Amino acid sequence: MSEAEDGARASLRARIAVVCMIVIVAGLMIWNPPELFLWIKAVHVIAVISWMAGLVYLPRLFVYHSDSEPGSEKSETFKVMEDRLFRIIMRPAMVVSWILGLWLAWQGFGFVGWWLWLKIAAVFALTGVHEYFGGALKAFASDRREKTARYWRMINEAPTLLMIFIVIMVIVKPF
Repeated sequence: MSEAEDGARASLRARIAVVCMIVIVAGLMIWNPPELFLWIKAVHVIAVISWMAGLVYLPRLFVYHSDSEPGSEKSETFKVMEDRLFRIIMRPAMVVSWILGLWLAWQGFGFVGWWLWLKIAAVFALTGVHEYFGGALKAFASDRREKTARYWRMINEAPTLLMIFIVIMVIVKPF
């Protein structure tokens, strides 16, 4: 099987997974069980975990990609890995996280509370990091090495720090 066919199959599987997730969430909302809020929260947490895994792993791939020779087999492998991670896992997980997170904020809290607005601001920042990584992905795809491996090691901490802040806002609700 060629690399293009393998990529197409991976993309198809990801689309099927997203459709299944949409069907499950829609089914839950139609069914409207007494614990709907908890079911939506569970799916939201699953999406957030998937998104965060990608946000932490992608810059690590950039570290190794930075050290590879442009055009080399190693570099081409990193391009495929980074692209699939971003398109097939990270982007759908981000979209599901946002949609369900906003639903939870509306249903559970009516968008009331400083902690919630600070959390939403941090999620906007996390989305900005996500899109920044998307831009770096495009640079790597065209064999441009605009940042060093050391830079990517350092920037790898940004999603983690934002995640820590978000979790504190949600669990502790200090404001």
